[in-house]
Amino acid sequence: MADEVRNVIIIGSGPAGYTAGLYSARALLEPLMFAGYMSGGQLMLTSDIENFPGYPEGIGGPEMMIQLREQAEKFGLEVQDKNVERVDFSTKPFRIWVEGEEFRSKSVIICTGAESIWLGAEGEEEQKGRGISTCATCDGAFFREQEVLVIGGGDSAMEEATFLTRFASKVTLLHRRDVFRASKVMYERALNNPKIEIRTFRTVKSWLSDESGLSGAILEDPRDGSTEEISCTGAFIAIGHKPITNFLDGQVQTDDSGYILAKIHTMTSVDGVFAAGDVVDTRYRQAITAAGMGCQAAIDAEKWLEEQH
Repeated sequence: MADEVRNVIIIGSGPAGYTAGLYSARALLEPLMFAGYMSGGQLMLTSDIENFPGYPEGIGGPEMMIQLREQAEKFGLEVQDKNVERVDFSTKPFRIWVEGEEFRSKSVIICTGAESIWLGAEGEEEQKGRGISTCATCDGAFFREQEVLVIGGGDSAMEEATFLTRFASKVTLLHRRDVFRASKVMYERALNNPKIEIRTFRTVKSWLSDESGLSGAILEDPRDGSTEEISCTGAFIAIGHKPITNFLDGQVQTDDSGYILAKIHTMTSVDGVFAAGDVVDTRYRQAITAAGMGCQAAIDAEKWLEEQH
């Protein structure tokens, strides 16, 4: 395939990738997408999405990703469910290796997203999307008048805990030490909320479940290894995200955490390489904002390609 040069290759899927695919396909750019083995991204772990416009009854995350993909494919997006191993952006056309095969493209849109950092506690895998979440704004409304846990010590943990008090009857915030990374104002807001109890020197050793989903957790004190049981029907892990940018090998400018930095609109530090969605976005991290950025990146790539000729 190395002799064929594509107009656009999209790396990654999810709302950003599929929207970029839809727009570039409708612009007759014949885009090729490498969706990755986890095609659909983080929303494949989200059971119900209620905050995406146009779905008054809500929609399942996987179902929405299938629909976005079908729509883009209908207009000519070619999708391969494969992972990109490495890239070479030092020459034009750009070179991309996928499972040993080389592909070349005039432009590239990176939509590989970010992954939540999970605790990895016993029983976690089984309860993802069945009570354990990494996004309070996505899933908080499902826990009305229920007791939930938040794990973390930074601003996002305080923000998630405070947000959840709108729905939950009680929020217990767990942190592994007694020093918090969170800003003073965010910490005090959580501390002074009557619905939030902050418990320090607590880690989750394992998750407990019954037939309806999550039912509680075994907590451990890291100082002496003593354990206790706590009941909850929901838990939100807020210990951070990491962008999926390792395969770029530093060829595109990123911040210290690995998030891609935009130079002009959605264009990266490399002319002709664009990025959209959670791989860039450290602030909003929503399906709707990712889709919007995917649209922007496709339009930017189309305009850039026109300028090259």
